[in-house]
Amino acid sequence: MVDLNNARPRLRPEQVRLLLGALAALCLLLAGWFAWSAWELHRAETRRADVQAARDAAVDAARTALVADKRRLAERVAQPALRVAVERGDLEAAGRLLVQDWPGATQGIVMAPDLAPAYAPLAGGQPPRGAYGRLSVLEAALVEDGPVSAIVHEGSAPKLALAAPVRIGAGDLLGGVALVELPLQRMSGGLDAATVPDGGYLALRQGTASVVEVGDATLSNGAEALARKIDGSDLRVAAAVPDTAGGPLGLGALGSAIAALVLLTLAAALGLGPRMLARRRGESIEGDGPGHTLAEALQLAAAQAPAATRNMPAGAPPATPEDRAAEPDATVSNVDRGIFRAYDIRGIVGQNLDADVAERIGEAIGTVMHERGLREIVVGRDGRLSGPALIEGLIRGLRTTGRDVIDIGLAPTPLVYFGAYQLNAGSCVSVTGSHNPPDYNGFKIVIGGETLSGDAIVELFHRIAGDRVHRANAAGALRHQDIGEDYVQRIAADVQIERPLRVVVDAGNGVAGDIAPRVLQAVGADVIPLYCEIDGTFPNHHPDPSEPHNLTDLIAAVRREGADLGVAFDGDADRLGVVTRDGNMIYPDRLLMLFAADVLERNPGALVIFDVKCTGRLPGHILRHGGSPLMWKTGHSLIKAKMRETDAELAGEMSGHFFFKERWYGFDDGIYAAARLLEILAAQPGTPSDTLDALPNGISTPEIKVDAPAGNPHAFVERFRGEAVFEGARLSTIDGLRVDWPDGWGLVRASNTTPVLVMRFDADSEAALARIQGVFREQLLKLQPDLVLPF
Repeated sequence: MVDLNNARPRLRPEQVRLLLGALAALCLLLAGWFAWSAWELHRAETRRADVQAARDAAVDAARTALVADKRRLAERVAQPALRVAVERGDLEAAGRLLVQDWPGATQGIVMAPDLAPAYAPLAGGQPPRGAYGRLSVLEAALVEDGPVSAIVHEGSAPKLALAAPVRIGAGDLLGGVALVELPLQRMSGGLDAATVPDGGYLALRQGTASVVEVGDATLSNGAEALARKIDGSDLRVAAAVPDTAGGPLGLGALGSAIAALVLLTLAAALGLGPRMLARRRGESIEGDGPGHTLAEALQLAAAQAPAATRNMPAGAPPATPEDRAAEPDATVSNVDRGIFRAYDIRGIVGQNLDADVAERIGEAIGTVMHERGLREIVVGRDGRLSGPALIEGLIRGLRTTGRDVIDIGLAPTPLVYFGAYQLNAGSCVSVTGSHNPPDYNGFKIVIGGETLSGDAIVELFHRIAGDRVHRANAAGALRHQDIGEDYVQRIAADVQIERPLRVVVDAGNGVAGDIAPRVLQAVGADVIPLYCEIDGTFPNHHPDPSEPHNLTDLIAAVRREGADLGVAFDGDADRLGVVTRDGNMIYPDRLLMLFAADVLERNPGALVIFDVKCTGRLPGHILRHGGSPLMWKTGHSLIKAKMRETDAELAGEMSGHFFFKERWYGFDDGIYAAARLLEILAAQPGTPSDTLDALPNGISTPEIKVDAPAGNPHAFVERFRGEAVFEGARLSTIDGLRVDWPDGWGLVRASNTTPVLVMRFDADSEAALARIQGVFREQLLKLQPDLVLPF
């Protein structure tokens, strides 16, 4: 018989020593990892507790001061002398009594309930700094019928504003409303005195604005998680500490420390094993020289690795000849300067745009990222037939510069923007022709959270023309990832409608066809799809919801299906069109009124931006709801840049772009805008048609597009601004030429995407509209007699 025990191979002593030594080293490494994690977790817990304690102290100090100031205001507006002054109509005297002997009070105002003096400076020209904020506080006091508070900006310094209604007579009739301004220190004193540990952050916030910040401001984006409201106000103190990963195996600080001790003990036992074994056998241990430390071993291995492997980014495949950059003296392909527009890159495939041009554009974008220290970028494309080739060239150019690319595939532009946030890349490119004809395509570009426009886009061309691009030693990595369901769930977590609405969704065979119905179903709507099959030839109608004739089929479908309303998207879904059950097209400037009223309910005094093509009734509507209106240039990237500059909560364009910063990311997203619209309409007691038709309206035209002379709209508009004469009107040259009269206005501007002039007219009556169009027609034909005008 065979002795199986003796048949098994035995480990030699030196093999046992090596094995035990390796296990001991592993235990030491793990013990160090657990010990370091325990220390970091302990520091994080201590820092978090210190920051929360500082936050609570700041909130308590602000609340105490606010209660005292509101009590003092209530006493002041109730004093007989002030009430008598209001009853006599001597509001200046009432204002002086309001702040008399009130330490720190810098402004005392008492107004009649109609607030006429507050609205007067906003009717024209540049309103004084702080006018919008004061107005919103006064309006809020009337609505709440009691004391309210807010932070307003006067001059360069923010102040605390308190307002309360003033009662007169024996019946306590409303005689006016009083406002007093106090130093911001009343609310921020606790924050200013707070001791914030290193790596902590505190901020006094109103809406999305941080009025006072203390500590590491780079943590501001995540500070809402630890925010605490200041009772009796819309203010809060936000707090943040750096994110700290959980301990190994989910252990806390104590558990990690215990694990480190256990592993250290085990390492010691394993380290003594070889010596004990040798002594038992009566052997000496050889080869106990210094050898290589772990760090030295890793350095040696790295030195012996091929150079290409040493320089390869994590996760990247080996560089292929196709991936390697061209030599510095390589010839740069001819690239048409004309495709670099005001707010994106747009060209005609086969004429001035192809995969080689896309590659050069990718190199230029990657170079800018390299110079800013940015590594990852998200890319996606719409459903156009040229999309696959162009995105392949774009990716090739980006990887040549060493950028790591995340390709999310077929995706609406808003989903690409969302990917830049969701995947923590901060940069993205959407390959899309937007609402243009099928043979167009282009690139919408975000680098480091900034949408490129104007000179930044032109600079990409100059980099290409001068061959000033970075070429990395090895190609960047490429991975494919589907984030569509993440987008659906993110919107559904933010929006859920109160009652089901029946909605027809017309994607116009654009890229919204798959995901838009999914989003609206997820928020609670009953969706009926129309032309939702993605087809880059757009066989049913052109995907531009700003053109009324493109909505004919949608209007018919809404009536046929008995739906509550219909929504339409452009080719890449960053624009929204809406029609009612009655067949009315609701122009985007009127939709912006609805969105503004909703946002301003939660953010009084917030800035709302609109473009030069929007109705003249929009600013007044925003003001009446306590907001701050601002007219700006047309163009999605220009609007986004202005939002970043002014910290606006909401913006919109007549073309159907809507930008929500409140509850969203501030980029233009037609699908999210549709979800917010359904949320508002479902919360109203009447039908969606009732709510939409009740919005202020007048007589207006859709966008009128006229072929530009010589195909150069910008040159024509420059001539028109210099030579046209409009008597008795106010001229605005923010974007093109807008001419305002008391009863209406007209606009001529140059399109930045196609060679056309864009016109629009808006008036209080048919007669006024006809008169304004006639004046424009006269001036336009005087400059260009052969211009074909449809009015």
